[in-house]
Amino acid sequence: MNININDIKNGMTIIIDGKLCLIEEFQHVKPGKGAAFMKMKLRNLRTGSLVEETYNTNIKIERARVDRLPMQYLYSMGDSYVFMNNETYDQLEIPAEKLQDQIKFLKEGLEITITMYEGEIIGVTLPEKIEYEVVETTDAVKGNTTNNAQKDATIETGYVVKVPLFIAQGEKIIISTSDGKYAGRA
Repeated sequence: MNININDIKNGMTIIIDGKLCLIEEFQHVKPGKGAAFMKMKLRNLRTGSLVEETYNTNIKIERARVDRLPMQYLYSMGDSYVFMNNETYDQLEIPAEKLQDQIKFLKEGLEITITMYEGEIIGVTLPEKIEYEVVETTDAVKGNTTNNAQKDATIETGYVVKVPLFIAQGEKIIISTSDGKYAGRA
C-alpha cells in the first residue's frame, strides 16, 4: 500500500529504496527558500543499522505490513530455538544466528514477540525486565565493602551477571534485557 510521505508516523514500517525500515524519528522541514523536505531516522529491520535520510515531500512510499506475534519459548534443539504461537499453538524454529545476544535471556515459558514480514523473521522482542533464579554465586569477600561492591552470579540460563554482595544462591533477581545488567531483587 502506497502512502504519501506526509502521512508517516513514528514507529511505522515502510519500504523505501528497497529496504524494510522502521521510522524512529522524522521531521518536516520547510526552509525559508526552496521546497519543503522530510528528514527521517530509519532503522533497517534486516541489518539493524540506523541511517538519517532526507526526502522530498512529493514522493510516495510503500507501507510494509509487519506482523507481531506473541510467542512462548519452549526449548532449544541444537542450533535452533523452538517457540510456540500463543494463539494457534503452531511451533516455530528460529536459528541461533537470528537471536544473537538474546539467547542468554531465554528461559522456558518466556513470553516474547516475534516480528515477521511476509513469512521472514526480522526481529525478536524480549520483555524489558525478566525474573531469573541465581543458580551459582561466589561468596562476598570479607572486608570488601567499597562503594557498589559486586560479585558474579550465574542465572538459570547460564548467563553471568554482576550483582550486589548480598545476593545469595537460590534468590530471584530481575535483569534488564536491554543492557544485561542486574535491576533488582524479584
